[in-house]
Amino acid sequence: MENPIYVSLSRQMTLRRQLDVISNNIANMNTTGFKQQRMLFTEFLERPGMHEQISFVQDRAVVRDLSAGGMMQTGNSLDLALTGHGYFTVDTASGPRYTRAGNFRLNDQRQIVDGGGLPVLGDNGQPLAIPNGTRDIMVSGDGTVSTELGQVGRLNIVTFRNEQLMTEVGAGLYVSDEEPQAAPADTKVAQGMLENSNVKPVVEMTALIEIQRQYQSNQKLIENEHERIRSAIQKLGRTA
Repeated sequence: MENPIYVSLSRQMTLRRQLDVISNNIANMNTTGFKQQRMLFTEFLERPGMHEQISFVQDRAVVRDLSAGGMMQTGNSLDLALTGHGYFTVDTASGPRYTRAGNFRLNDQRQIVDGGGLPVLGDNGQPLAIPNGTRDIMVSGDGTVSTELGQVGRLNIVTFRNEQLMTEVGAGLYVSDEEPQAAPADTKVAQGMLENSNVKPVVEMTALIEIQRQYQSNQKLIENEHERIRSAIQKLGRTA
């Protein structure tokens, strides 16, 4: 008799999760290199009786939209964007992490670091450092970093066989259990540019409103079903 409530609650739980994901998209619509996310839902069938089958909603995973965001020109020589598939590599205490956010700068040791101060790695696995006394920093399309004194190194730009399996660890960083591979030849570095988030604010706001309406409608269904059960029990009690 309470099956409709259980089904509605399963739907309400997934709506709540979807609401969190869309809210996160909206909060990051101005975050460099951020990729919008969507929930992946599946149907879960339960058989409480021989001839009875109940369909529940189950959230399976969060899927990222891997399409590129728009490019914004900044003119800053250490602002870098990737055109095509690929990730910059940064060094952390837990090992290499990967990011699309190329808003880099120099630290006190003249190492190139990301927005959180993590060293950006070259293809030799070492942090890239700009020599003292140099002023001009040039980054070519293949990721080679040079100054007026010559070549400094080359950015370690990688990709993964299944990017959807990468785990977000915060601050625009990702980690993967897969071995990184060299980025495709058509992936280029654009200097003086940043990749914007690919979140579409109007689409996300519309989805947010629609989910809120569905949540309220679902809540009303639960309340009506609860009232129906309570009324039926009262009637049966009076009959007895």
